[in-house]
Parts: sequence; C-alpha cells; structure tokens
Amino acid sequence: MTLARRKFFAVAAGAAALAGGAQSAAAALYPDRPIRLVLPFPPGGVFDIVGRPWADKVKTSLGSVFVDNQPGAGGSLAAQLVAHAPADGYTILLGASSIHLTEMILREHPLLDPIKELTPISMVAITCFSIVVNPAVPVHTLGELVDYIKANPGKMTFGSAGTGTLNHLSGELLKSLTGIADLPHVPYRGAGPAIADAIGGQIPMIIPAMTNQVLEFHRTGKLRLLAVTNPTRIPVAPEIPTAVESGIPGLFSQQVLGLFAPAGTPKPVIAQIDEANHRAMADAAIRRVYAQRTRALDSAGEGDRGSARLNSICQQPPQPLRRDRQLPHRAGHADRVVDGRGDSRADRGDAAFAGALDAERIKRRSVILPQ
Repeated sequence: MTLARRKFFAVAAGAAALAGGAQSAAAALYPDRPIRLVLPFPPGGVFDIVGRPWADKVKTSLGSVFVDNQPGAGGSLAAQLVAHAPADGYTILLGASSIHLTEMILREHPLLDPIKELTPISMVAITCFSIVVNPAVPVHTLGELVDYIKANPGKMTFGSAGTGTLNHLSGELLKSLTGIADLPHVPYRGAGPAIADAIGGQIPMIIPAMTNQVLEFHRTGKLRLLAVTNPTRIPVAPEIPTAVESGIPGLFSQQVLGLFAPAGTPKPVIAQIDEANHRAMADAAIRRVYAQRTRALDSAGEGDRGSARLNSICQQPPQPLRRDRQLPHRAGHADRVVDGRGDSRADRGDAAFAGALDAERIKRRSVILPQ
C-alpha cells in the first residue's frame, strides 16, 4: 500500500471516529434545546387531547416540549415530516399504528416506509372509537341506524379523521359486516372538523375516537352517541352499549398511540424519551387529566414500556390485500372530499383505497388488541 493510500485511509478512519464521537457527545448532552412534538391531526381530536398534557408533563424530564399540529393524509404527512427530520431526538411524533397500516397496505404510492424510516419509542395510550349521529337522524340505536341507512339509499354519509385512519376502516368494517351498500365516506383532516360538522348538520354520521368531548356533546343533546367499538362498556358511560352488544359481532377496534423518532436516532436518546414517557404515565396527575378529557383511553402500563411492545404491534407482517375484491361501495359514489377540510393530497385515491380493502383482513390486521 502506498503512503498516499495509507494516509487516505487513516484520515477516513479518523473522520468516522470523529463523527461517531460527535454523535455520542450530542446524545450525552440531550436535550439542550426545545423538543418538537408533531401531532398528525388538528386540535379537537384524541391526539391533541393526549399530546398536549404529555408535552407539559415531560418537561420535568426533557425540558421544553412544544406541540406542532401537522394534519394531512390521514396522519402520514406528519409521519413523513418526522421521518425526514434530523435523527437527533429533537423532532418526535405522537403517531398511531394505523400509519403503518396506511403506508404498508393501503396507499398505492406511499409517502414513507414507516418500518425503515421511523423508530418506535414507547406506547402512550390505547383508545377505541364511537359511532355518532346528528340528533336529526331518527335513530337511537346502532341497529336502527343500519336499518335506516338501508331504507334510505343515497341519504347518509359518514365522516372520519381521514382516509386510511382506523376511524375510516371501522366505518368500512361496519358496512361490510352489516351488508350496507350505500354509505359513502367523507374524509376530514381530523376528528375536530368532523365533529364540528356533525353538530352543525353538515354530515349526518361520524366515527371519531371516543373522548370526553364526544360524550359531553352526547349528554347535552348536540350529538347522539349510539355505540362504542370497545370490547366492553366504558365505566364512565355505562349506558352506552358496545357495537357487539348492539348486534354486530366482530365490530370492535382499538388504536395504539405511541411515540416515534426518525430512524437512526441514537439509542441513548430513545431510552431517555422512553424513560420520560414512563415517568409521565406513572404519574397520578396526568392520569387524572386523561380521565377528565378522554374515554376508553388507558395509559400504557409497565408491561408496555419501551419500544419492543410498540415495535411488535407496528411490524406485524401484513397479509397481501386482494385488489379484485370490493367492499360494499356503490358504483358512482366515490368518497367525497369536504372543501376546506378534505385531505386532498391523500384522498385523490380514496375510491381506489375502498376497492383495495378486504373486510376480513381489516378485522385481523388493523390493531385490535387482545383483551
């Protein structure tokens, strides 16, 4: 080996060691500036309800944490933003397992590869969904709703937090299990705008995450809550039946909310965020806050600590979806986009997504946790 080549390799090795040392030093000093917590939906939904108290609580462990709502593409725009951010722990995502479902299975042109581009940190919470109508809809039970939809073709639509979200897929599962052929989906940029439109009568039916906000609107007569997708009734609202109790076996779904960082984030930084989350979730004060603001939401327990549990949920190998099988979805009734609220970037392929979904595989592959 010539002297010039030996010098070159020596310099290259030194540079690599210097880079590794710099990364280790940065991790040791973490955090030394504010952390950005990206939320994939606008205010008014469960991510905001969970994310803002969390950001406030972990300040004792992580310093300043500020919330940045980045709605769009059923949560995928926020995931893409975080995936492409510097892998230094200063940009993290409060995401959901549904993002992996959307990008890995449903989207023809994925915005990211969440398995390769995101690192799971820790679980935060698990929530279910609610089936809600405007009080003007003349039904009081889920069974009556199904009968009403079938008897009034072309009259009903349902709204969700966006295409490919578990809210949306829960609605598609409802259609499949009950044989509803005419219930077009209306995607919003989040549950908050959908709830506002349901109260205003712009949309007759929505499937938001079950929160205290939804329950209060029900109890004050602004909305009518027919059922929840939890396996059991919710203790704080025992009068609300489950969808299974309402006569639709198999209609239960829950969603895991968790923290993610860009792939390549140093392991000591991941461990530090995980530890901060564990301390926050163990605190009685934040549990009381969540109990006041959310329903059917359980904080992650000791057994769910760390990235292993979240990683195992997100990385379950998906079964291929048969593209030739259609869910009940009447021809000519492609899912509509709401002006000013519709998720135009993702929802251009909404009708294609509806054709791609297989109801039985939704039931098995969406994150429905064993009880």
